[in-house]
Amino acid sequence: MTTPIEDYAVLSNCRSAALVSRDGRVDWLCLPRFDSGSMFAALLGDESHGAWSLRPADPGARATRRYDGDTFVLVTRWETATGIADVYDAMPIDEGVDAVVRRVVGVSGEVDFVSEVRLRFDYARAVPWIRQIGHGGEHVILAVAGPDAVTIRGPRLIAVGTVHRGRWTTAAGASVDSVLSWGPSWKDAPSAFDVGAALERTREWWAAWADRVQSAGTHAALVTRSLMVLRALTHSETGGIVAAATTSLPEAFGGSRNWDYRYVWLRDAALTLSAYIDHGYLDVAQHWRTWLLRAIAGDPADVQIMYGIAGERDLPERELGSLPGYGGAAPVRIGNGAVDQYQADVIGEVMVALEAARDAGVDETTFSWSLQRALLDQLAREVDKPDLGIWEMRGDPHFFTHSRAMVWAAFDRGIRAVEKGGREGEVDTWRTLRDRVRADIDANGVHDGGWFTQHFDTDEVDASLLVLPQVGFCAYDDPRMLATVARMEETLMPDGWLLRYRTTGVDGLTGDEHPFLACSFWLVGQYAHSGRRDEAVTLMQRLTAVANDLGLLSEEYDPTAGRQAGNTPQALSHLALVGAADALNATALRPHDADATAPGRRA
Repeated sequence: MTTPIEDYAVLSNCRSAALVSRDGRVDWLCLPRFDSGSMFAALLGDESHGAWSLRPADPGARATRRYDGDTFVLVTRWETATGIADVYDAMPIDEGVDAVVRRVVGVSGEVDFVSEVRLRFDYARAVPWIRQIGHGGEHVILAVAGPDAVTIRGPRLIAVGTVHRGRWTTAAGASVDSVLSWGPSWKDAPSAFDVGAALERTREWWAAWADRVQSAGTHAALVTRSLMVLRALTHSETGGIVAAATTSLPEAFGGSRNWDYRYVWLRDAALTLSAYIDHGYLDVAQHWRTWLLRAIAGDPADVQIMYGIAGERDLPERELGSLPGYGGAAPVRIGNGAVDQYQADVIGEVMVALEAARDAGVDETTFSWSLQRALLDQLAREVDKPDLGIWEMRGDPHFFTHSRAMVWAAFDRGIRAVEKGGREGEVDTWRTLRDRVRADIDANGVHDGGWFTQHFDTDEVDASLLVLPQVGFCAYDDPRMLATVARMEETLMPDGWLLRYRTTGVDGLTGDEHPFLACSFWLVGQYAHSGRRDEAVTLMQRLTAVANDLGLLSEEYDPTAGRQAGNTPQALSHLALVGAADALNATALRPHDADATAPGRRA
């Protein structure tokens, strides 16, 4: 049976990620980068598409799991009839080491373990050539296919067809290490390293990073974990922030809304940047800004909505026949066709995030400001161009109200940089355009019923409209926003969870989808800032309850089946959680008020 998405833990070395199921199987691993071809892809098929199982031989073994404090070192405790043992899974944070470590530690008695490895490179399109290369009592297999080479060191693995199996007994106080390491196939096999030292460095690195979180406030543990997820999805060398660690986990089970999220969307990265800044991580913000300057350097007319991890521009969307999809949800896609879309809101999100960085103390440079001016100049040339919106519609372009509001925000931030920050720019032109866009929204983006509309040619609403007060286009208690929220509650919340929009409109796709978690988190902030704090607290409790036992969130939630859906872990969901918690903190009642003692709240 297909493993539920919420049953997966994530490991990360801030260059790539692995997904480990509750029963001890690595079902997703791409090395050396998030967007590399997979070597384990059972997530999008079954074990025959690549997996690494490590668990007790006892089929009745019971597992519990946790992260080792504020780290991404996963600890799974196995209890069997003969003993107890812990498995420590991690991706060492060390530079130059692309590996997964699996350390078994005996706690009491004795536990028989079985390891089964099925290596399938390049999205299960290549079964590697495997041979034993260990000597002097060391057990090592080397797997090679195309550009990839993998070694696995540890207990002896014996080939049974195209599967490699090992079995051993771990006694109390003993430890047994299994290490998978990746390297280019044209170089020497990846070398061994000190597993204990690497695990300790990895623990210390994550703990030190998490210890820097500022103003966690309410839901402190989930806020910290969410910020850590954002860091886990931020490439340590390039600074690129991927939207999720996976591709093609379905938005609707069994459907075709399956997309590759292992790339850097300017919008999501800019929103992540703001979350970093709000919680004290200016160094990470600086790193991403440097990535941005590199990625979009050149003619502003060529700016894309998304890029590869190092700023690559060519991300063609392809369908893979080698993988049947999660629970049969096909097609499986790599690349993303949205790269060629025009989305008018993106420059606005970038300008808002860069202003936040500037206000927080990240020094503006001549180069960074000149680039922002160039972006605004390009936006001025396209100010009257319809787009495909924040949700990457695959239908016809429209004047989406959210997009128009973000165009307003872009010019607004440019004006403020000149008037308050002393920068030079075409402020008169920007002011004229900003005011014209506002007038356009007021005239065409508001329904006779008083609510903002999804786009200028419809009476439908859209969850992205919740962003308007977040960027200062209007107040949270603006009558139009209150009417918009009322309309959302009437048309987009059939189960008490907020949909992005009704798919019978303009998205140009077949099928349906489940509620996006980020949208409901945005609604928490709207409730909190518009005098509906009790409802904000109740909705926040409902939302945080769907995080898995490790605090991880995917893109969507199926309230009927009680399952997470979509790619995981999802940056947008986690940064929206952080924003919702920040809104609850900002609107908190005085200490003597009853709600001030709510669980999880700290001064």
